Parts: sequence; C-alpha cells; structure tokens
Amino acid sequence: MPCANPTNLRLPDKRWLMISFAFSATVINYLDRQVLSVVAASPDFKATIPLTDAAYGYIASAFMFAYAVSNGLSGPFIDRVGTRIGYACCMIWWSVAGIFHAVARGPLSLGCFRFLLGVGEAGNWPAAAKLVTEWFPVQERALASGIFNSGASLGSVVSPLVIVWVVATWGWRSAFISMGGLGLLWVVAWWFTYQVPPKLAGEVPGSSVPALKLMRTRFVMSFTLSKVFMDPVWYFFVFWFPKYLAEVHHFSLKEIGWKAWIPYFTAVLGNLAGGVLTGWLMRRGLAVSVARKTSTAVFALLMVSTIPAILTNNSWLAIALISLTTFGYTGYLANTLAFPGDVFPKQAVASVWGLASMGSGFGGMLFMALSGWLIGRFGYTPVFIGYGILPLLALACILFLIGPLRADARFQSTGATPSP
Repeated sequence: MPCANPTNLRLPDKRWLMISFAFSATVINYLDRQVLSVVAASPDFKATIPLTDAAYGYIASAFMFAYAVSNGLSGPFIDRVGTRIGYACCMIWWSVAGIFHAVARGPLSLGCFRFLLGVGEAGNWPAAAKLVTEWFPVQERALASGIFNSGASLGSVVSPLVIVWVVATWGWRSAFISMGGLGLLWVVAWWFTYQVPPKLAGEVPGSSVPALKLMRTRFVMSFTLSKVFMDPVWYFFVFWFPKYLAEVHHFSLKEIGWKAWIPYFTAVLGNLAGGVLTGWLMRRGLAVSVARKTSTAVFALLMVSTIPAILTNNSWLAIALISLTTFGYTGYLANTLAFPGDVFPKQAVASVWGLASMGSGFGGMLFMALSGWLIGRFGYTPVFIGYGILPLLALACILFLIGPLRADARFQSTGATPSP
C-alpha cells in the first residue's frame, strides 16, 4: 500500500532535529560563558591571575560591551548570509575565543579574550530565533524558543559539575580548551546537517530591511529598553552566583560544584513552562498578543524573589528563592523570544532580535560594572534588591510601551512575506 507524502512524514522529524542544534549550541554557549565564573573560585587560578571584585566586574563588563555591539551586527549579518553560514561563523568565533582564555596571563589579557568571546556569543540568539521562525508555526514558537533557550539553563546546570571535575583533573586551562573544542565539533555536525525548510527552498528572498528603519519602530525601541532592565538579572547570576556562594555562604569549590547547578535547573523548567502556559492561554481563546503578555507578566513577577534571597542566612532558602528568580526569567524569555516573529517578516527576525539585544548587552555592561563596585564596597544586599526591582521595569515596557504583537504592515512592502 502506497505511503503518504514522505516529505510530510519526515518534516516534523527534521523540525525537531533543527531545534536540537539550536539547543546544543546554546548549551555550548553557556559552557564557554561560565567557565570563568567557576574557575574564578579555584585556588590555582587565583594564584595565577588574582582578581579583585572590581576587576572581575570590569572583565564581565568587557564581555557585555562586546556582546552589546555584536548583537547589533550579528543579526543583520545572519539575515544576509542565512542561518547555516551565520550560525557556523558565530560558533567558530566564540569557540576559538574561549580556547584563547587558556593563555591569559593577567586581568588585561583575560579581559581582551572575554571581549572576543562576547563578540561571537552574541550571534547565538539571533541565529536561533531565525531558525525557529523558519521551521515552526506561530503557535509553536514559544515552546520551540523555550526548548532551545533551555540550553542556556542546562549549560549552567552542568557547568559547575563538569568544569570543577575538569579543573580538578587537568587544571584550569584545560577547562577553557575542552569547552571551546566542543563548539568546533558542533560546527562540523551542523554544516553537514542544516538545510532550509522545504517550504522555503524555492522562495525568492525578500529585500533586507534597513537597520535604521527597524530601530525607529515603537516595538524595537521598547523591546530594547525592556532588555536593558531584564537580562542583567540573568547575567548577574551567571557571572556572580558561584562567587556569591563562596563569599556569603562560604561554600568550598566542591560545594559549589554540587549545589550551584540548582537555580539553572529550575531555569530549564521555566523555559518549558513559559511555552506551555502561553499555549494553554491560546487554546483558552486568548489572542496571541494577550496570551504572550499575560505569560510574561506571571513570570516577571516571580523574579521579585531575588530580594528576600539576600535577607536570609539560610543557604538552602537563598538558593530556593534564587531558583524561583531564574525560573521566572526563562519563562519570561521563552515568550519574548517569539515576539519579533509575531511582528516582523522572517527576513528581519534575526536583525530585530540582534538590535533589541543591544539593550541586553549595554544593560549587562552597565550593571555588571556597577555590581562589582557595589559588592566591593557595600556587599551583596543592595545589588540583590536592585535585581529584584529591575524585572518590574522590564515588564512595564512590555505591557505599556511595546504595542500589540501583530504583523507590522509597513514592512511587507520590502518583498518579504509574513512568517508562517
């Protein structure tokens, strides 16, 4: 008996295969990003490259500055060369930059390599957001975005365990080399696997949308502002959480390895919960815009738990409250990752995400430097209180400034067609 159209049977499998590449790339992205935060607690590293809290904050700020600038460049670059080439270029760049950390000799060289890492890592999210828009229909994009973005959380979960083991076995330099090597292996598999979806293969590409035209829209300006306030909360716990455990709760390197993964595990759950809640709201009859904004509000409000986390001396309660914050952040992000595809044609999605993420980078740069300065002088309390308030400011931008999440007719004249 003849079988149904084989292409239609294979397409769902290919769709989930493609999102698995974005997921694994995001895992590797965070393994490379978090090596320093774990290694910084190693006595051998401290003896080789002594860092004050202020110096560590400036190094994190250098990463964020590069990340901010590169977000504005990587998105348009990926839209121009396509997902396959663009993603591969970004991965090669940041993997090699990660390996270079192994030859750092002091704060200056470490900051330079961190800057280069930020240049490459910024491309992951525009590329993955473009992949989601190419391969997934609108009702599945929040879930697909949550799946690939959960790679950031999983990378953060496994990094303390894996990196502590690598450092204990082969030394701190080997941690940078081995994590960078994983990215180069990913590139090989990606290059021989990724393809344009069959429904787009014969499509004539639309004209690119000028970045300045995108930046003048209400959506991009408001979305960028929201990321200035929201994303630094996540960056703080990525860069500072192991140090916080060591300095406030006096955790050893071994204890960090066994317990620092917990908030990142709840972040994995948040990614999935964000997509599930929005999908449920849509099935209940809510419009896409209302469903996404309602879901972001629920998860943003959970992040206020950062404030009581610093007011307790119980390390387990502090970790639990911080875990609620990371759960809220990724639930929020799973929805906002789908925002550009709701408003702009697929040929502009990577550009929009990259431009808006400049707010993430510049906000991160500012708040990482400020965090180091405040912690060095006043401790962690004012920093935690500030990061408990910032999500409310980001949420206000989403609810009151960004406008409705529907296709912007002004951009259909470029020759692009709305995303499916």
